Amino acid sequence: MSQIEREAMEYDVVIVGAGPAGLSAAIRLKQLDPGCDVVVLEKGSEVGAHILSGAVLDPCGLDTLIPDWKEKGAPLNTPVKKDNFYMLGQGGMIRIPNFPMPPLMSNHGNYIVSMGNVCRWMAEQAEELGVEIFPGMACSEIVYGGNGEVKGIVAGEFGRNGDGTQGPNYEPGMELHGKYVFLAEGVRGSLSKQVIARYDLSAGREPQKFGLGMKEIWEIDPSRHREGTVTHTMGWPLGSNAGGGSFIYHLEKNQVFIGFVVHLNYRNPHLFPYMEFQRFKHHPMVAELLMGGRRVAYGARAISEGGYQSMPKMVAPGVALLGCSVGMVNVPRIKGNHNAMLSGKAAAEAAHEAIKSGREGDELGAYELEVREGSIGRDLGKVRNVKPMWSKLGLSASLALGGLDMWTNTLGFSLFGTMKHGKTDAEATEEAAAHKPLEYPKPDGIISFDRLTNVSYSMTNHEESQPGHLTLKDKSIPIGVNLPKYSEPAQRYCPAGVYEVVDDEFIINFQNCVHCKTCDIKDPSQNITWVTPQGGDGPNYPNM
Repeated sequence: MSQIEREAMEYDVVIVGAGPAGLSAAIRLKQLDPGCDVVVLEKGSEVGAHILSGAVLDPCGLDTLIPDWKEKGAPLNTPVKKDNFYMLGQGGMIRIPNFPMPPLMSNHGNYIVSMGNVCRWMAEQAEELGVEIFPGMACSEIVYGGNGEVKGIVAGEFGRNGDGTQGPNYEPGMELHGKYVFLAEGVRGSLSKQVIARYDLSAGREPQKFGLGMKEIWEIDPSRHREGTVTHTMGWPLGSNAGGGSFIYHLEKNQVFIGFVVHLNYRNPHLFPYMEFQRFKHHPMVAELLMGGRRVAYGARAISEGGYQSMPKMVAPGVALLGCSVGMVNVPRIKGNHNAMLSGKAAAEAAHEAIKSGREGDELGAYELEVREGSIGRDLGKVRNVKPMWSKLGLSASLALGGLDMWTNTLGFSLFGTMKHGKTDAEATEEAAAHKPLEYPKPDGIISFDRLTNVSYSMTNHEESQPGHLTLKDKSIPIGVNLPKYSEPAQRYCPAGVYEVVDDEFIINFQNCVHCKTCDIKDPSQNITWVTPQGGDGPNYPNM
């Protein structure tokens, strides 16, 4: 704990992160007790600035939280009208029929949304109920109580020099104390990572698995636009090099969300996920759709893919992990926002009961029980073997066996039990000498773009005088170990061009960082740690 003296503010519940999980928790707490003191801290410059998701939203979370969301004007404006699934080859495609797929794969009743805009609307609902929301307030440190419990967080520290010393305009921030602290930071949150390690919450669980999701928003020719159409693809260009696939969602106003996900357990360190995304757009099906259009936004984000068997224990004294801080994405559905909302609601209900009975600073066991045995657990339990099958058996076999397993799980049993993941994504990386380098076509500047040009469309900004938020445990490892052994894959796995090797020097351009956390996950030496920069810095996504 730091020795800096700070003012402290007391709340009933302190929530870190104004995403779907954190905002759902805040709303539910106020619904249950209007007198409950709730504060939400958000590191983005505004609510939604750091939110990036596909996204096709299953409204079941909103249905339980705000049943009259339609009357209240929630920005769910584009119902899904058509589902398409394709297996791609380099020059062609095969349509996968919908009828053999388990019912859970249907998007009937779901909506194509900007989750950034959904979160902005949810923040308005929370503030109307009396929730205090402070954007631009990065939470940099955990405050522990005398019994080892999480007591609060430090937020709003500004003005450190690049070497970490206090600058002339240094502001120490404040301590915000709560009877309970909810960490709803999203995937690989810096405070959540610390809590998981301190309380050994992953003991006995499978390692968490991740994907890298990259997304562009396009305005396309109206004659090519099909509002409400959802398309997913697998296969080319990844082939056997990595698992993953794409999404193409036609929303309103002639806009299309186009995205590409690469599973981060790939073995070949020469793989360049960003360039796989750019190459994908040159498939005839995609190129025809985009021709004559224009890209208007870009971003990237890690996705938690481990599923049910990778969820750590969600509670420790005084603290609960919500949403993607735990990992609640249903991988075959490519959906997690509904579970994030349901987790926020469940945590709020557990905290409300605890506070009402005079408790504080203990474990909210009722929240953990509800997540594992309630609707979230049922949702994730049915698909728990899809990801490990894909990793171990490859795409074709996993399509057949994964589909069979999902069907049997809808009947209440599995032929495969619960499969294990095994290695972490970092451990899955093999030495460069075991693989051939991969060549990628140069972006044409029309439908494919270089990384730095695309990063400019994320509106990313970091104050350059602050300490870098991408820290190395050992500065000698990138050149001394990762370069000769793995051809330093940070040059390629980062979708924002943060890392370079120039004249045998490892350069970190932290100003480019879009906060995807891929480096924290995939670095084969686990030498890079992502910590939060000062509040308000990072991407400024308008409607991701």
